[in-house]
Amino acid sequence: MNKPIFLIFFLHLTTSLLCSAHLPIITSHGARRDRHQAYIIHVLKPNDTDYLSDDHRLRHHLSFLPTTLLDSGEPRLIYSYSHAISGFAARLTPDELQSIKTKPGFLFAIPDQAKVKPHTTYTPSFIGLNSNSGGWPNSSFGEGIIIGVIDTGVDPSHVSFADDGTMPPPPPKWRGRCDFGAGVCNNKLIGAVAFEEGTNPSPLDDLGHGTHTASTAAGTAVRNASVLGQAQGVATGVAPRAHLAVYKVLFDGTGTFSDIIAGIDRAIADGVDVLSMSLGADPSDLYDNGLITASFAAMQHNVFPSTSAGNSGPFQSYITNDAPWMLTVAAGTTDRRIKVTLFLGNNKTFDGETAYQPNITTIPFTSIVYPSDCSPSTLAKTGVTGKIVLCYYSDVIEIGSNVKDAGGAAMVLQGPAEWGLSTFSDANVLPAVSLNYPDADAVLDYIIASKSTAVASLEFRGTQFGAPKSPSVASFSSRGPSSYNGGILKPDVMGPGVNVLAAWPKGVGPDPKSDQPNKNFNFISGTSMAAPHLSGVAAIIKKLHPDWSTAAVKSAIMTTAYARYPDGSAIADQYPDYSAPPAAFFAIGAGQVDASKAAEPGLVYDAGVDDYVGYMCGLGYSDAQVSAVVQSSVKCAAVKSISVEQLNYPSMALTYAAGTKKSVTRTVTNVGEAKSIYKVKYVAPAGLKLTITPTELEFSKVGEKKSFAVGFSTGDGASPKSGEVAQGELSWVKDKVTVRSPIVITFA
Repeated sequence: MNKPIFLIFFLHLTTSLLCSAHLPIITSHGARRDRHQAYIIHVLKPNDTDYLSDDHRLRHHLSFLPTTLLDSGEPRLIYSYSHAISGFAARLTPDELQSIKTKPGFLFAIPDQAKVKPHTTYTPSFIGLNSNSGGWPNSSFGEGIIIGVIDTGVDPSHVSFADDGTMPPPPPKWRGRCDFGAGVCNNKLIGAVAFEEGTNPSPLDDLGHGTHTASTAAGTAVRNASVLGQAQGVATGVAPRAHLAVYKVLFDGTGTFSDIIAGIDRAIADGVDVLSMSLGADPSDLYDNGLITASFAAMQHNVFPSTSAGNSGPFQSYITNDAPWMLTVAAGTTDRRIKVTLFLGNNKTFDGETAYQPNITTIPFTSIVYPSDCSPSTLAKTGVTGKIVLCYYSDVIEIGSNVKDAGGAAMVLQGPAEWGLSTFSDANVLPAVSLNYPDADAVLDYIIASKSTAVASLEFRGTQFGAPKSPSVASFSSRGPSSYNGGILKPDVMGPGVNVLAAWPKGVGPDPKSDQPNKNFNFISGTSMAAPHLSGVAAIIKKLHPDWSTAAVKSAIMTTAYARYPDGSAIADQYPDYSAPPAAFFAIGAGQVDASKAAEPGLVYDAGVDDYVGYMCGLGYSDAQVSAVVQSSVKCAAVKSISVEQLNYPSMALTYAAGTKKSVTRTVTNVGEAKSIYKVKYVAPAGLKLTITPTELEFSKVGEKKSFAVGFSTGDGASPKSGEVAQGELSWVKDKVTVRSPIVITFA
């Protein structure tokens, strides 16, 4: 059977299922301009205070470039960056680039490849937010915080971005603009700008992705929101009183590093507090990724970078946005299902999902067929009038329309084996059911075995809650270990990313024109949907603790996450087999976010620029590479380099050789009660013995730091084999406060 290619950045739309391929897209600006290729050029800042002015910086960048125009008459300079990196983007021939490399101050250049792609009525409460107590009311629902959304733009007319008259104006530090024109932006949507090859086109969202992610992070509360009548309730962003500034950098579903850096550059200059970035490129060295290097600059300005892990699961080591200064978010399920049950003639039943639940409650038994593909010609040849048709996932609107036009009564959707137990509540154009892979495969087996006598029926059951093993990590969510960050555990944390209801710029379903203008919503799945949940959580924390570093905010989120259900069993994985096995930390990081607990974590693992410089030098990066990321001259020979495992990170991941001893040190900062005592609890990874020194941390004031060491040695029993992975955890506990760190050991 022909199965759709499982692609790297998955955005499960009603109109387009898959967004990018395993292989990187290498189309570039320069591909359209003879031999001129667009490059991102990293340069040292001159030792000149005048460099702080825009004019002086522009002159410095132009001094690297030829003075001649391109044959087309266009300027060579695309962008002159002020904050995100020290450098610029320009169109050059290979010979011109070689000439620039000889000039003083040049660090290195990377081709500007167009390979970056985009990766609620219920989810805020699912992650622990309560309107009556905890992080929401204590932070005034994120009021005064500015979330910058780097994405496909926004639909400013949507009710999720309306100013109900109670939103305060943006804080005085706001320096941005709205390119929609006078009267369009308001105190909720305070800014919108687009960046495309050095120009500023309209920031209007023509895909839907940016509208969805922006409303998830900080959309205004909208009553009676639903998708085709399902999941009805109040749709609200995680930080509904925060301001939104949207930077469109993706066009036709893709973007370049030069445009993305420009968006981040402007966002930093505008004064945002949080960057929500549901996009990514193929995994690469940290210095070779414009999104990662620009995020370092955001961190330097205490702007929190929240990013999606990617959608290349369940395959290992294809995770992106894996730098330690970024929050990397995996996608999990909730316990809500938009349920429909398929009954087969052999008395077997299977539960699946669909957002379109027709007025009729059942489709009576009728023939069910598998036409090999659901193209119009094949459907016509098969003859599907009045029948239920099994189709492989592709564009659900297209194949659904094909089946509907051919007279089909309904559709059963099957994804590839890699999707495991995942199901999706698509806004289909006809009665349908999305089944998980093993169930859909059983349906196919029944059709083949029964030949022309196979029959089936559908029963639509609407919105239901309480699905077991929720949350589970989605099969498509990218997993570690990272091949490029030296071994730091990624992803960091998991958030809701399956069938997330949020704003949509157009109608959906069988009659999209019948939906209320400016009040459309849609279910979408992907790590793109998980990241803005964490952006909202970060906004709440930054409101409560404005003096915290980005590392402290990330630590609060990670150390209060949970990896077990209330019954003590481990969070499940929708893959690799079909029994919902325990999820590995390489899939969920520290676990599912608990937004309420994250607001008051007790202790945090802090880190700053010097720590990350030592980490990058420890990775073996060259002086030029580290200098480009840091935007200042760095000599690794003069820096105290550290091994990856010694970075003061909230998780611990290291390689261990049986029979040896290894020790790592961590430092925690007290951000809870001034006088407090924390005692250690731990679960040792299988095959190892842990020794923690000291076993008790006593604090006398807020801001006090204490260090501890974790010793690893071979435990009793058989030694694990090389390549095996073992998991454990370490927690510092005081009363009801638990500061938990996951531990992952890879045996050498």
